[in-house]
Amino acid sequence: MTAQDNGLRVVHAHGDRITITEPATGVELFSYVYGAEAAWEAPKPYVHPLRTLAGNVVTDYRPNDHRWHKGLQMTASHLSGANLWGGNSYVHGQGYLELPERVGSMAHVKFDEVGSESGRFVIAERLTWHPYDGTLWADEERRIEVHDVDPASGSWALTWTTAVTNRRDGPLRFGSPTTAGREMAGYTGLFWRGPRAFRDGRIIGPDSEGPELMGQQAPWLAYSGEHDVTDGHATLVFAHAPENDHTGEGGAHPAHWFVRNEPFAAVAPSFAFFDELELAPGDTLTRRYRVVVADGAWEREEIAKYLKEHPW
Repeated sequence: MTAQDNGLRVVHAHGDRITITEPATGVELFSYVYGAEAAWEAPKPYVHPLRTLAGNVVTDYRPNDHRWHKGLQMTASHLSGANLWGGNSYVHGQGYLELPERVGSMAHVKFDEVGSESGRFVIAERLTWHPYDGTLWADEERRIEVHDVDPASGSWALTWTTAVTNRRDGPLRFGSPTTAGREMAGYTGLFWRGPRAFRDGRIIGPDSEGPELMGQQAPWLAYSGEHDVTDGHATLVFAHAPENDHTGEGGAHPAHWFVRNEPFAAVAPSFAFFDELELAPGDTLTRRYRVVVADGAWEREEIAKYLKEHPW
């Protein structure tokens, strides 16, 4: 299916992916891929390629160091003993082990909406979460919105909202390798893998910068890298909504940033970096994130100004 909606061109290859194109430039901003893939990689929907308005790709896909890293995706590295992240599973005292019986999946069920709403392009999806044996552990309602496409600033924004409801008889425990005993490896939740050229990129926070932001708290974090092939840089700004830190269903678990610029570029606003998050049966965990994709190397002041002018 091909359509023009809200100033964006939409192509839906049913059963596989939805691709969004900015018609003035012909640039495909991203593809949302929901077709099932290799079981060992914990199949789940993902965004790749993700592009700037100039057409430069700012995600990586199945890199040789981590085949299960796919663009921008919602993950769960440690979930009540299951691995919905992909690849080997971390076991304290033994390292990463090949344990296929722990690897689960997030499965597309249906789309409630693919179209425009209040000046935004919306993909509203329902998914189910499963351990290795395929039993139902959780339902998810996911909403991806494209907005603030601004050729003048060379930027556009994507907001990703997820609401996960526990369908088990017992609690769902969200954790990470750090909650399992590995220091400063608290990755879980929404995860971005940058292209190979972005290695050694610049990590910027509201008050400081550098890899030392690993495990820190802040309302936003930005990553700037230089492209291969084409000249210039791109900056991605990752922000989590203020309500993510509030007490409610799912408890109060402020985000701690997982971020690396070597040996590869990666960012995740982890909701279970140092401590497990327990979700009771029937309860819903809701989180909302924003990713601003911009051409150029944005400075801290420019990022802060943009976020102030585009409030939640």
